[in-house]
Amino acid sequence: MADEMYYYEPAQGHGLPHDPFNAIVGPRPIGWISSHDREGRLNLAPYSFFNAFNYIPPIVGFCSVGRKDSLNNIEQTGEFAWSLATRPLAEAMNQSSAAVAPEVDEFAFSGLTPVDSKIISVPRVLESPVSFECKVTQIIQLQRADQEKVPSWLVLGEVVAVHIATSLLKEGIYDTAAAEPILRGGGPADFFQLGQLFRMYRPKVDK
Repeated sequence: MADEMYYYEPAQGHGLPHDPFNAIVGPRPIGWISSHDREGRLNLAPYSFFNAFNYIPPIVGFCSVGRKDSLNNIEQTGEFAWSLATRPLAEAMNQSSAAVAPEVDEFAFSGLTPVDSKIISVPRVLESPVSFECKVTQIIQLQRADQEKVPSWLVLGEVVAVHIATSLLKEGIYDTAAAEPILRGGGPADFFQLGQLFRMYRPKVDK
């Protein structure tokens, strides 16, 4: 017998203590995005609306809900870096989420070290074991089904360089669990650490 279903229409409100949408679509990888403006002022901020969208070329993206410093900077330079947020870096990642003025350097504020990238001018997080250097492909303002624009922007970038700590390459295969990525949950303060691994291989179908 199927469970009783809770139903709501988002436009009318969910009627619950916390919006379940973020919890249902989760846990989600964190887009720990570094950028700088035309003057070179640095910004580092985590985004819970982040993911990978394409293999060849590799494309990642994040959504700025509201016009944030990251969006403004990336519009100016066309570049950003992503660094993996890991369990040992969780407190620093959380510090970088603080709402501070644009002139505040979140690297320094969070006790982190910017390190030069190889291709783009934006630095990566030295302490992170994995980073992507990205060049913007599209910035898209989102809209409702009725075409009304909403104050959220999807930023897509091609990954033009990848940095991986060699300790995470086991016989040439990236060990996701060993990197200890942290993932955003749905509650007001919920995060997850990657748990138990299981494998499933794509079925082979006779043609």
